[in-house]
Amino acid sequence: MIFDWFTIVAQLINFVVLVWLMKRFLYKPILHAIDEREKGIAAKLADAADQESKAQQDRVALENKNEAFDRQRSVLLAKATEEAQQERQRLFAEVRQAAAALGLKHEEALKLETKNLHQAIGCAVRQELVAISRRVLGDLADTALETSMVAVFLGRLRTMDPGEKDVLEASLKAGTGPVLVRSGLALSDDLQKSVQSAMIDQFGPLSPVKFEIDADLVCGIELVAHGHKVDWSVTGYLASLEQEVGALLKKGAPNAV
Repeated sequence: MIFDWFTIVAQLINFVVLVWLMKRFLYKPILHAIDEREKGIAAKLADAADQESKAQQDRVALENKNEAFDRQRSVLLAKATEEAQQERQRLFAEVRQAAAALGLKHEEALKLETKNLHQAIGCAVRQELVAISRRVLGDLADTALETSMVAVFLGRLRTMDPGEKDVLEASLKAGTGPVLVRSGLALSDDLQKSVQSAMIDQFGPLSPVKFEIDADLVCGIELVAHGHKVDWSVTGYLASLEQEVGALLKKGAPNAV
């Protein structure tokens, strides 16, 4: 077998040139592209890993925030519930206090109204008793009653306490104006003279005596001498009766309430 070395050498050269050309213009660009692609993929993988890590961190942070929010919400809810309970209790307490105050006010108003009613009844009863007594005494008034009235008054003058007598005598002799004698009934001339004579016997010479009628003195008579007064009348007994009736009504008021 005869070898054509020229052909073999030419083919080897062609093969070497082809390999060089392939390496120069095909293999290196491909390897470079592959490297670039691998770098891009690696970068993307690294970025994806970073994104995943960041996402994981964000997820953990979000979970922590959610847990913190849940805890805070639980605390706020518990606090709001407690405050609502306290506010409810406070409102209930205020309502109870207001109801108690209203009840007390109503009770006090009822007591005051009852007291006023009893006072009004008592006053009406006392006034009616006094009015009846006045009418009865007025109907019974006659000359004998006037004489008895003057006799009782003069008896009181004669039995006066010495100290009171001295004060009255000083008052009678201190002034220059007339001595005033008031009576609930008109006194006859003889009765007026009896009064004047009794006063002179008791106290000596006096200023002129002036007699007046005072309807408020129910069957009574009074001596007024310059600020000092000595009297006797049924009015005093009626006032005492009025006070006693008022005391009885007041004593019976609590049972009525």
